[in-house]
Order: sequence, then structure tokens, then C-alpha cells
Amino acid sequence: MRRGGPSVLGIVLAGGEGKRLMPLTADRAKPAVTFGGTYRLVDFVLSNLVNADILRICVLTQYKSHSLDRHITTTWRMSSLLGNYVTPVPAQQRLGPRWYLGSADAILQSLNLVYDDQPEYVAVFGADHVYRMDPRQMLAQHIESGAGVTVAGIRVPRGESSAFGVIAPGSDGQTVDSFLEKPADPPGLPDDPESVFASMGNYIFTTKALIEALQRDSEEENSVHDMGGSILPQLTERGEAQLYDFSANHVPGETVRDKGYWRDVGTLDAYYDAHMDLIAERPAFNLYNRQWPIYTHSGQLSPARFNAGGIASESIISAGCLIRGQVSRSVLSPGVVVDPGAVVQGSVLHDNVHIGRGAVVRGAVLDKNVQVPPGATIGVNPERDQELYTVSKGGVIALGKGQQVS
Repeated sequence: MRRGGPSVLGIVLAGGEGKRLMPLTADRAKPAVTFGGTYRLVDFVLSNLVNADILRICVLTQYKSHSLDRHITTTWRMSSLLGNYVTPVPAQQRLGPRWYLGSADAILQSLNLVYDDQPEYVAVFGADHVYRMDPRQMLAQHIESGAGVTVAGIRVPRGESSAFGVIAPGSDGQTVDSFLEKPADPPGLPDDPESVFASMGNYIFTTKALIEALQRDSEEENSVHDMGGSILPQLTERGEAQLYDFSANHVPGETVRDKGYWRDVGTLDAYYDAHMDLIAERPAFNLYNRQWPIYTHSGQLSPARFNAGGIASESIISAGCLIRGQVSRSVLSPGVVVDPGAVVQGSVLHDNVHIGRGAVVRGAVLDKNVQVPPGATIGVNPERDQELYTVSKGGVIALGKGQQVS
């Protein structure tokens, strides 16, 4: 935080393998996956923290982290003169020759970062979600309450609770009565029985409470050493956990439509749907809010070009693209080429994808450097697609980095 305010260290948990996003995570950590044309998933949490003047941030990495480390070190350069930094921290095996056993163990093994910085508070945020949030408002509630931990929650339909950690608030609406990790049939909220509070994976700890909770957890042989599965239930039992209702959060420049937007893009279907949220005339998530920008590094590329009758509608077209075919309801990353006669509909194309003359691509996510030969089709013959490619439950067709197209 700025001089004169409370001292806060940001810790971003970015070691996730992201198995449900395969093949996009076959060669990279989940937070490094491209989103919205030019961004990486990690850019959203880092932008929220930096916009809120939390300017000392450690990003804990582990799984296939090279592209993530490179993106952070080349993009997120802060003022060393003022003591600010965003730095990737790989698994260091400080407590023995083992990798992280869970998210809580990741922080336990990295407590040297906390001891070195000596913050009053530690903001532990996930790296896999698409949203805007001002963490200062959550911090203010945390300080006022005197809690050991405050966890951000968002209302979701009760039927979706098995995908989240579920927070049951007490009668005051803030004290956490129970924390259930991915329950099948949790109780609904008193004012809305068909909804529950899902954990957003964002926590603010008083530093002393965090250290003590991690040390207690490390001594539990049967613990899964996870923030949601271990630390939150522990502090809830001790009466030290508070809920922060995300619906109360406001960011500058938000619209009525995108206020409170938050998406866990952990599956191909969720990832695809979140992209479709970007392209409407009044998008469900507005990338163009200059009062609370999402930062990234786009490289030095020429503007997009449209030649030979190429057209695009209801789409995001990044710099360096060459469009000579037809593109609709799609998101194109830098360097994509669509040749004459080609048709791209409802698709997400990552960097340097090339769609050959007369090819058709529908309802697909194509990772970097995929070359679609002239006349080839993706999303036209479902049975053939099932044989050749990854197809999600919702029918999204996904090709990994550089995958061959028949």
C-alpha cells in the first residue's frame, strides 16, 4: 500500500496444473494461459492488486512455469527505487526435498518472503480467475473486524456448490459459521435458499494469524495442506474467519452489466463462455475500462489489417492479425492469419494461428501456432472432431499448441 497506509504483502498462488483446461495447459501453467486476445490469466489478479496500490507481490509458481515466469519478469516491472516488485517465486524445497503438497504448504514453504517483508497483512489471492476487484475495500473490512482471515465470497446457485468451497455466514452476515470444501448438498442462504456463498479463492490475513495457522496445519498428519480445505476450516472453528461479500465491491468505471463479474475459467467450457462474454456490444465483462485497467504486454506489432474483402463482426481482433476471410463472434490473439474464403465462427484463436484458404473453424479454441490447412474443417463434423481432437462436455473443440490438423 501507499506510504502511510497499512503494509500489505501480496501472495498470488499460481502453481496450478490446470488439468481440466488440457490441452491448453499441456505446455504451461494455468495462470499463463492466454485470455481475451492479449492477456494471460495471471494479469487479472495482478492488475487488481496493483490498481489497489498493493505493490509488493510474490507469485508462487511450480508447474511448467517457464512461460509464466517470463511473462511476469518482462511485463510486471515495478519501481525498485520505491521498493515495489512483482516477482515469480518457484518452489524452493526449503523444508526438504519435496514439492508443494497444497496451497497452504506452498505458503508455509515460502514464509521467508513474509519474514523478510514484515507486513501487517498478507493478501493471498488465486491466479486463475477473470474479474475486477478493489482489494482495499476488503482490507478495510478485515481491519475493522479484527479477524484473523477474511475470505471473499460470491453468490452462486446452490446446484453449482460442488465446484467451490462454500462459506456459511452467521446471523451477523460476516462471521463464518462453517466452510465446506466442494459440498454436494449445502444449506442455502437465509435470504435466498437456492444460493450459497462460493469462495473466490481470495483471502486477507492478519500476518500473525496466517503464520500460526500454517504452523498448526503443518503438524496435522491428515491435513491436505490446502487454504480452502485446511486453513479456512481451522480458523473458522476458532471464530477468526470473516466473509467479504463481493457484491459490495465497487471499482471505478464499472458498468451496471459487468459489476460483480467473476468467472472461474477452470474448464474448457467455462474458458470458452468467458470469451463469449467479451464480444457483445454491451459485454458482460468490459476489457475497455480505462479507470481500472487490466495490464499486460502485447509486444511490438503492426495494427490488424483487413484485405481481399476480409471482414469481422462481433469480434476482438488483436494487433498483427491479417484478415482476408470471414470472422464472426470470435477472439483473435496477435499474429492470426485468416486466408481468403476461410470462415471462423464462435472461436478463440491464440497467437500465430493460420487458417488456410477455404477452411472452416467453428466453436473451437486453437492454441498457439496451429496451422489449419486449406479446405480443412473443425466444428463441422462432430464425429470426426471427437476422433481427432479434445472435445469438452459442452462441445468446445480444443487443439493444443502447434497441434496438427488433418
